[in-house]
Amino acid sequence: MKRYYVYILKCSDNSYYTGFTNNIERRLNEHNSGINKECYTFNKRPLELVFYAEFNDVHQAIAFEKQVKGWSRKKKEAIINDKWEDLKKLAECLNKTSHKNFYKKEV
Repeated sequence: MKRYYVYILKCSDNSYYTGFTNNIERRLNEHNSGINKECYTFNKRPLELVFYAEFNDVHQAIAFEKQVKGWSRKKKEAIINDKWEDLKKLAECLNKTSHKNFYKKEV
């Protein structure tokens, strides 16, 4: 059975890179060796693998990668630190215009 991985790398500038692969060791070596000068991580080496999740279904892995790429730094750090329970709180909208904070003014 084929395995797929979604991974997060911590870059030397403290940014995060999220990716998808079917061979995590090979992909990490490719990032660290700087094969592709156009890659986000090229000028941010050395890189550290700080998280990965394993999947049996390629479509689930791709969907999770897209989801994580859209997350805030705090949400990424929650899963890196194995604090999955924090995701719901971090997803809450805190804007004053949120439906939770909305009220009608009396006219």
